[in-house]
Amino acid sequence: MNDFASTDGYRSGFVTLVGRPNVGKSTLLNTMLGEKVSIVSDKPQTTRNQVRGVLHRSDLQIVFVDTPGIHKPRSPLGERLNSAAESTIGDVDVVCVLVDATKPIGPGDNWVIERCPADAVLVVNKTDIASPDQVLTQLGEAAAFNLEAYFPVSARSGEGVDALVAHLADRMPVGPPYYPEDMVSDAADAFWVAELVREQLLRVLREEIPHSIATQVTEMNWPHVRCEILVERESQKGIVIGKKGAVLKTVGSEARKQLRDGTYLELVVRVAKDWQRTSTILDRLGY
Repeated sequence: MNDFASTDGYRSGFVTLVGRPNVGKSTLLNTMLGEKVSIVSDKPQTTRNQVRGVLHRSDLQIVFVDTPGIHKPRSPLGERLNSAAESTIGDVDVVCVLVDATKPIGPGDNWVIERCPADAVLVVNKTDIASPDQVLTQLGEAAAFNLEAYFPVSARSGEGVDALVAHLADRMPVGPPYYPEDMVSDAADAFWVAELVREQLLRVLREEIPHSIATQVTEMNWPHVRCEILVERESQKGIVIGKKGAVLKTVGSEARKQLRDGTYLELVVRVAKDWQRTSTILDRLGY
């Protein structure tokens, strides 16, 4: 155990963030930590793996688990993403279920909430772009689920986040830290590089392409890092590369800004037909 945590009364525990796609789980995680540990975009299903981020205080450690958005699956990949998210619900100290303040609580939200324990915390996110009436309506509808607590927040602006974190801190049981105090995420470097590349692809490509893309680092021998971009069809390959390589150049440049100075990032596009439905490829990608 670290010396800083060896005194009586130190508390630690796990909090999972669950909800429908695009409710802002990853943005909330980054805001709570004050550091980017999970990629974000405005496209659904940005998060495909469980991502852990660690909040450290002198007498406390909270391990947050960001999860894929729970949705109606249309492929084996979707089924695996749902399983990854649902598997965290019964295996943590507190479940935070997020809903979007700008949209009515629908059947998909109900499905997620009904699978959460009674002591779950409901977070109404995106209050910065919702009207006060929308927020009140969401809180009123959510009250019918009789959960432990309800918090309106804006993950983007940070409004209401401190109160949420304070509540979660009070709920952590007595115990030792799980991670060293200098570790904010347990993600491997190769995973993080691949995620940063995918984040930029989500940003620059049109709507239907991102869901057909996967990224994986196949070589990491600093300063050289080779990242493969998988697409499902030959026609998608040209779109990802762009005219005269323009898309790849933009993606590589933006991803490199978030990597160690001097990193040489090589991007290679490869066709892996129907990879979302191929178990061996899904296994290799870690889904």
